[in-house]
Parts: sequence; C-alpha cells; structure tokens
Amino acid sequence: MKRLAHSVFRFYSFYGYLKIQKRIATINLLLILFFMLLSFIAMSQQPVPAKPRILISTHIGGTDPDDNQSMAHFLMYSHLFETEGLISSPSYGNGTIRDILKMIDLYEKDLPRLEKFQSGYPPAKLLRSICKQGRHGAAPFAGFASPTEGSEWIIKCAKKQRKEALWVLVWGGLEDLAQALHDAPEIQHHIKVYWIGGPNKKWSANSYAYLVENFPDLWFIECNGSYNGFFSDSDAPDSLTNKNYYRQFIRQAGYLGGDFKHYYKGVIKMGDTPSLLYMMDGNPDDPFKESWGGSFEKLNHSSRVIYKRNTTLVDTVNVYSLLEFRLKGPKITIPSDSACFTMTVQAKIGEQKWDGFYLGDGEYAIRYCPKLAETLSYKITSSIPGFEEQQGRFVVNNTWPGEKDADDYNLGANWYTDKANLNLFNEGEQGAKTVLRWRNQVLIDWAKRWKWLQ
Repeated sequence: MKRLAHSVFRFYSFYGYLKIQKRIATINLLLILFFMLLSFIAMSQQPVPAKPRILISTHIGGTDPDDNQSMAHFLMYSHLFETEGLISSPSYGNGTIRDILKMIDLYEKDLPRLEKFQSGYPPAKLLRSICKQGRHGAAPFAGFASPTEGSEWIIKCAKKQRKEALWVLVWGGLEDLAQALHDAPEIQHHIKVYWIGGPNKKWSANSYAYLVENFPDLWFIECNGSYNGFFSDSDAPDSLTNKNYYRQFIRQAGYLGGDFKHYYKGVIKMGDTPSLLYMMDGNPDDPFKESWGGSFEKLNHSSRVIYKRNTTLVDTVNVYSLLEFRLKGPKITIPSDSACFTMTVQAKIGEQKWDGFYLGDGEYAIRYCPKLAETLSYKITSSIPGFEEQQGRFVVNNTWPGEKDADDYNLGANWYTDKANLNLFNEGEQGAKTVLRWRNQVLIDWAKRWKWLQ
C-alpha cells in the first residue's frame, strides 16, 4: 500500500509539474506574441498629419527605367496625395511628357479595380492636366537657362495661397527646380524638396551648385545614399527579393502589372520610391524621424573643391562633392557659358563624357560630382585651335560631406542629408539602412495592392 500511495503521489506530482510547465510555456508564448505585437506597432506605418501637396519632377523615359517602376508605385498610392504636378525633367536621356502619359493610360485602365478597394484616387483626366514638359538636357555652367513649361508650373503651384508647403519630389535633375527659383526666388519660402541625388548629382552639377550658392536657406533633403537601401534584399525572404517579387506578386496583376516587366525585366529597383515613402510615413516636416523613406541629419556645408590645375593621385576628394576645374585657354568669340570642350571620365561603370563651358576672356570651367569611392582618370579635349589636351587622376573617398574646407558652400538651417553613422551604411552606401530596415514592410504593403488588380 505504501508503494502504491507513493506511486500515486509521484504521478500526481509529475502531473502537477507538467501543468505548471505548460502554464509557463503558455505565458512565455503570450509574452513573445505581446512583444512581437509591440515590435510590429513600433515599426508600422505612422500617420501623416494631412494629405501632402506634392509635385514630382522625373526623368522617366531617360536612361534609367526605374522611374517607370516608381511611377507605377505612385499611381497605386496616389489617393494619399494632393498631386499638383508631374513634370518631365530629363537632364539626360530622351524622356518626354509622353512617358508619363503612357503610365497614366495604364492607371486609367486599372482604376475601376483599385476603386473597389480604396476611395479617393484622382481621375486620370486630372493627372493628365497637370503633366508638363520640363528642360531637355543639363543646364549650362550658370545652373539655369530659360523658362520651361515645367519650371513655370512649379512657380504657379508654389504661389497658391495655401497654408501647407508644396513638396517637390525630384527623381532626376534639378534643372527645372533651379530655373523656377531663379525666375521666382520668393517661392523658396513655400516649397520643400526631397531630392534623390547620388548619380543624379553628376548630371545636374551646375543646377545643384546654383541652388546651394543662391538658396542655402531652402528646405531641402539631399538623399545621396539612403535610397540605395531599397535596392538591397539581403534581409528579405525569398518572395520579396528583387528578382522574385515580380513573379510572386506583380505578374498578371492588371495593366500596370503587365507593363512592369518592360523595366529591368521586372526586377525591382525603384530608386526614386523612397521620396514617396517619406511622404507616406509620419510627419514629413521632421527629417530626423524614422520613416519608410529614410532618416536624415543636418547638413551644414556642401563639399566643393576648386582645381586650377590637373590633378594627380595625391588629390583625394569626398564622394558626392562638387569638383570644379578652372582652365586657361584661347580667347575666343563665342557667347559666354557656351559648351565648348569635353571631359571624358573613366570610372568603374565605364566611360562618360561631360560638357565644359567658356566663361569669357580665356577662362573655361567644368563641374563633376563623383558618386562612388574609386580612383578616376579623365581627359579634357576640345576642337578649339590652341586648346591643349589635358589629363589627370584623383581618388574619391567614401566620406560625405567631410571636414569643412574653404571652398565649401555654407548651408542654412534646413538642409539635410544621409546619416553619417557608420552603423547605418549598407554595401558602402551612407544612410542606406535607414531605408533598408523598412523595405520588407513596404513591399508587403504594396503586394496587397497588386492583389487588388489580379
């Protein structure tokens, strides 16, 4: 009997132990789920105070098809914005307003399906009415030239009697924005700018120089590296990788989905989309906040180096900085600010040619902005009699903006750029992790909208 009683006691003791362990496991599971919920809430999309007024300047149809991908994204989220302008601003390439209109045509066909799930989408007719043609080609050394339909539309929108600022989202060159500010400098107090810089800074070096020199108090986010976080899929599940996302979510999803395969064969790039994401997540007036479109810090000066000689490998410059070469040559009788010589640069991505300009009285000049840390070589040539061929090399480091130098441009209180914290670099790109950390969430959210079109 004692043995039986002891066995019964051990059985119930063990049974009680199991019950306790089960309760502990249940509590632990609930705690895990609770903290996962808190984490999800912390990383979820933040409300925007009001529907933002936006104007998009894009080089869609130029050499980089990622603008078409970003335009598809914009159209599928266009109910979130008060869109006032869509400007074709091809500082390079052959893009025109027709490339924007083509995307709107596809949107119009998909609109009935989108409206079944979400109200407030703008009519295609309205979007077409605000499409304007901007400048073709980069600006001369002065940074501006003559008004365009696009630059005049920026002025018109900025001058509206509205309490809210007009957000100008620039996906390419700054030529039309610089022209608008030159022609109506007072609008600087009524606009805010988010610019996808980086390689676009190379094509738009002259207009950028004009802005930082003449409008240092402009409210401006200069995103040179952070947007690259949207390219990286190192932390993505298989379905959200750049190569697989199209096949998993976009293929056979309406007219926009059918068109998407024409750009990088459907591989996700969308380097301009972070400007939209920034407007969709939290208060855009706070550039320091964590957001889908990145987080930024104050930029007090813009790096510039002026050379009055050919450079050598002892010359090191900062990435994204403005290099200005001042040259002596023959005195000729052509209009000042005319393109008259070429600088051919050999870089990792290949050979690129850039125009140089005559400033008058035998003075010549050219600007160049490096986008990667590398060693570059260049050759300067011209068909002008007596203009000597020149060449040189220089080293680009991965620091932006670097220590302040005498040639740098001083900036006001509202100029912002990628965070310089080394822990936020991704694949060598400054600030890229401030965008990368949200990439999966953004693509999951977008996948829901592609589902609407299937």
